[in-house]
This record gives sequence, structure tokens and C-alpha cells, in this order.
Amino acid sequence: MSKKLSYNPSFRVPLLLNDEEKAIASYPSDIKTVSFFRTCLNGLNTIAGVGILSVPYALATGGWLSLVLLFSIAAAAFYTGLLIKRCMDKDSNIRTYPDIGELAFGKTGRLIVSISMYTELYLVSIGFLILEGDNLSNIFSIGEVHIAGLAIGGKQLLVIMVALIILPTVWLDNLSLLSYVSASGVFASVLIIISITWTATFDGVGFHNKGTLVHWNGLPTAVSLYAFCYCAHPVFPTLYNSMTNKHQFSNVLLVCFLLTTVGYASMAIVGYLMFGDEAQSQVTLNLPLDKISSKLAIYTTLVNPISKFALMATPITNALKDLLPKTYKNRVTSFLLSTLLVLSTTVVALAVPFFGSLMSLVGAFLSITTSILLPCLCYLKISGTYRKFGCETVAIVIIIVAAIVMTISGTYISLMEIVHNL
Repeated sequence: MSKKLSYNPSFRVPLLLNDEEKAIASYPSDIKTVSFFRTCLNGLNTIAGVGILSVPYALATGGWLSLVLLFSIAAAAFYTGLLIKRCMDKDSNIRTYPDIGELAFGKTGRLIVSISMYTELYLVSIGFLILEGDNLSNIFSIGEVHIAGLAIGGKQLLVIMVALIILPTVWLDNLSLLSYVSASGVFASVLIIISITWTATFDGVGFHNKGTLVHWNGLPTAVSLYAFCYCAHPVFPTLYNSMTNKHQFSNVLLVCFLLTTVGYASMAIVGYLMFGDEAQSQVTLNLPLDKISSKLAIYTTLVNPISKFALMATPITNALKDLLPKTYKNRVTSFLLSTLLVLSTTVVALAVPFFGSLMSLVGAFLSITTSILLPCLCYLKISGTYRKFGCETVAIVIIIVAAIVMTISGTYISLMEIVHNL
């Protein structure tokens, strides 16, 4: 295998991976002593992410029947996770997701997989800033502020303040400690579900909305948001290589997808029954601010992205550093690249402050690509299955066609929503 993209020998993957932690998927793991239970916990932390906040909105957008699409996407994502395992079984040298792309389609395959991964990380980082600004502005009413002759809105000022708080974390060279601190995906997701359910059951909100059976026009957006919930595939090779008994990885995937799907479906149903078609892109924005349970859910939502931003940004800056001449690979360059990355994400978050539309775009254009489309294509090429006409080949082709349709329709609608809201 060729030299791994963005590999930093000093970086070691911690035993606990946090949600959205495909951020570290470009790094090989030297840890091969992780038990079945710990790998399950790592997998749950990987899949359980900020998508938990948007599933009620996804259900409100698509209607009750869109739950079928949630389960279908979960099943497809589970199957493509198994395909990734089979690809890795073909070659023991595979350590990262880009390695699979290279084994299947050479340097072009590695490039496509890498670009998809890093673009997704970049957009998720932007989503974190938007999420922080939305929830903080919901708590603190700040009017327009004039700084150096510039008029800055309250929400925009909060986004800038969050970016300044985050900035020192992306200057760190060693993210091991930060990884442990932010390894809280499962705990945060469970706490949010419990808090919001408590708000409905005991704090007077109730479950009074019957909802709508189906919104046909909203199905592409719902599918895109559901797909965003399962965009963890780039980290699966790291989890696989860390296991003591790799033969149990299929069972790990089954446990992780079952539990996370139950969590996502529960949150979607609870949120939709609470707020109906009025559910916002982040369910925390619907919560009453005078209830302790609501505040607990909102504060949990606020803390997580701050600790996770650096884990999204660091692989991108390392990939950019690898493109530079050797003489420029130093601490100053790393500092400047990290700062520019935070600055650029902040500018985009201020210019396109639409969390729901942005996450829908990520889900349609990138999550479906990296988690469904690419694993299918790579497996067909690596295994040689495309030469045979069997049930598996037909099933994979159907998944590929469905993924392409979802990608095109979801991306188009998401872009139109963003342009319309600008």
C-alpha cells in the first residue's frame, strides 16, 4: 500500500471514539486489544451524534410514513458496513477508509474517498457553529452590536464568540485527552432523549400533535436528514482493526445499528408528537426555556460541539499540511492553517446559518456517498462480484441506484432551500 494520506505517527486513536468521529478515520490504529463490549461502545459513540436533534424535524418534514425510510436507510447502512468488513478481509494491509478506495480504484479511488471524508468533516464543523449560535440566541436575547463601524447581529456575535472559544482547541497537537473528554455521544444522546421526554410527560408540553401521514414534497429532505444520522462508515476500518476478535465485528455492527436506530426513532416520534409540523431543525429550539429538563437538554447540546470541533478540524489541517513542501511543515504553518480553517468555517456559518438545510445537504451529497454508495462500488470492484449476476449483485445495484436518486434529489432540494433562504 502507498503512504497513507494525512498519517501522523505521533497520533494514536484513543480507546473511546466520540460521535461523528470519522474525524480520525484517516489515521491507522495500532490498538488491537479492544474487547467486543468496548468496540460496541465505540461504535455507538461513532454513530450517535447531532443527528438526534434533527430527526423530529425530519419526521415532521416527511410525515409518519417517512419512518419507513429511516429504517430502510438504517438497514442499507448496516449492510454497507458489512461490505466494508468484507473489503478489509480481502487485504490485511487495509487500515483506513481511503485504503479501501485505493484498493478498488487506485489513486483516483483514494482521492475520491478522501475528498468526500474531508468535505463532510468541514461541513459538519460549520454545522456545529450554526447549532451553537441557534441555541445560544434562543437562551440569550442579544441585540445588534456595533464594532468598528460594523453592525453585527446578536446570533452572529454569539457564533463569533463560540469560534474564539474553540480556536485554542484546534491549536493542540495531541488530541488524545480531548478525545476522551468528548467521548460522550451515547451519554449525551440518551440524556437528551430522557430530558425531552420528561419535558413532555411531566412539564406540561404533552403529546398532543397527531401529525400528518405523509408529506410527499418533504420526503427527499427527510431522507437526507436520516442519512446524516448514519454517516459513520469512514471510522469503521479503525474500529475493525482495533478489535481483539475481528470475526465479531459483524455482531458489533448489528448491536450498534439496532440501538442507535431505536434511539433515533424514539426521539423522532417523541419530538413529532410534542411539536407536530412545528418541529424546528433542532428540537431543542422548540423547548420551553423555563423548565429544568429543557435546560438540561439544551446545555448538553451546547457543550458537545465545543469539545468535538477540533476532532473535525485536525484531520483537515493535517491533510492540507501534507500538500505543502517539507520546509513549510512546522508549528507556525500548523497554527496558521488551523486558524484559517476556523475563520473560514465561521464565515460560512455566518453566511449560511441554516442548520437543517446544511445537514440535509451533508446527508444527501456526502453521507449517502460515503456511507452507502462508495462501500457498494468498492465492494463490487474488490470482490469481483460485478462479474457475476446473482442475488447479491442485484441487491447492491438496487442500493446504488436508490442512493444515486436520493443524492441527486436531496442535494438539489437542499441547495434550493439554502439559496431561497439567503
